[in-house]
Order: sequence, then C-alpha cells, then structure tokens
Amino acid sequence: MTVRAERLAAVMEGDFVVFLIGMRINKPLRVDKWFPVASAMPKMLKELYSNPEMGLLHHEMWFSRTIVLIQYWRSIEQLLAYAKNRDAEHLPAWQAFNKSIGTDGSVGIWHETYMVSDKKYETVYSNMPPFGLGKAGTLVEARSGFQSAGTRLGREG
Repeated sequence: MTVRAERLAAVMEGDFVVFLIGMRINKPLRVDKWFPVASAMPKMLKELYSNPEMGLLHHEMWFSRTIVLIQYWRSIEQLLAYAKNRDAEHLPAWQAFNKSIGTDGSVGIWHETYMVSDKKYETVYSNMPPFGLGKAGTLVEARSGFQSAGTRLGREG
C-alpha cells in the first residue's frame, strides 16, 4: 500500500456500523480448540466480500494472543441478517463454537457493535496508507471543514 503523506479524513455518507469482533487464545497448547475458531473468520470474510449486498464495507485485522477485527458495515440490519442467516458461514461457526468450546475457558470470544449516525464521527490520517474508515468510505484532504477534530465533528466553526 502506498503511504499518503498528506493529512486526510474519512467521509461516509449516511449512518453505518462499526463492529469489533475477536477471540483470545486462553490455552495456547489447545490448538484443537482455538484453530477451528481462528480459521472460521477468513471463510466469513471471503463470503462477505464475494457478496457485497450483505453489507460489509471493509475490515482491518490484528493477530496476537487476542485477535481483533474491526469491521465497517453499511447498516445494523445487514449485520444482524448475516449473523442469523442459516445459509451463511457465521451461524454454523457459532454453533460449532458453542458445541466444542462453550464455557470451557480454552478460547474467549467477544464483540462490540456501534451504530454511528451520519456525521457523528471523526477521523484523521497522516503518513498512512488508506486504512480503516478511510478504506470503507472516502478519503478527503483534512482542510477547511476537516482541519481539526472539532471542525470534523461540527463543534467548531
């Protein structure tokens, strides 16, 4: 990816959803427990990117003992529909997790969902390749109405 030296801000039209999801490997030697969980997400991401009408706009991912994904969705309705879709990758993976791991403590999973209202967010990127919301939306130069966090949030004139 090409690093963009200018100061940029992300712009998204309308409301959107930020969905944080991840897992934590509590028992590293129990590869039989955590590997199936870790390998489920790439299948879901492939499915979602192959079907843009499902609503996923972009994701970022970090790996360590705790794996973290940030996902950007067009709407909460699309995210919830995907979670419940019996013909998609998510529901069988969730059922397999509950059957194989449940509450045995070997693998932790978590998610947080944030519904973001139109123009109720703020971003800035400097000396960065396109990233995060900047890849889900549109990058613009952080000038005029995008010069400071306050102006990007509509709090300063």
